[in-house]
Amino acid sequence: MIRAAEPQRRVTGVVLAGGRGQRMDGRDKGLLLREGRTLAERQLDALRPQVDALMISANRNLDHYASFSAEVVRDAQPGFAGPLAGIAAAARQARSAWIACVPCDTLALPADLVARLLDAAQDADRDAAYAKDVDGPQYVVCALRTTLAGALAQAAASPRRAVRDFLHARGAVAVTFAGWRCANLNTPEALAC
Repeated sequence: MIRAAEPQRRVTGVVLAGGRGQRMDGRDKGLLLREGRTLAERQLDALRPQVDALMISANRNLDHYASFSAEVVRDAQPGFAGPLAGIAAAARQARSAWIACVPCDTLALPADLVARLLDAAQDADRDAAYAKDVDGPQYVVCALRTTLAGALAQAAASPRRAVRDFLHARGAVAVTFAGWRCANLNTPEALAC
């Protein structure tokens, strides 16, 4: 069940599935199956109790993604411009104060992920926060105010468009999730495990 929050705490959960899938032989990672369900559906289910609305950032198979009962948004830049382009498109289209972004191929999201990211950003009076796991920063697991939509679009259109650089420039807060490992399914072998 999707929650309902005060307007300043309303958040849209965004599954980033707009990549090229290079390490997956060009396959659309969000639509790959694991234990009988697509990776995108698994992420939507993990986010659903933590957010007020759901969105998928995708650049192909848009009709398939639309069947998952989530709004689908496409990058403004042509081709596969990277996760910052997906985050920028989501921030532009979301009708909430915040977006919380996760890659489609990250397993076992913490049940308190979104609340902790928002709390940390608001407590520090910042516009963004990102997760840190046992291996270090996981910049694409982040929450950002949608008021950053213009700055995100500008950064996504630049030649240097790393999520890390954008977050650091905004003074984003790192939130440590002790004991959590942000395991990504980047290869067919990892998906099979």
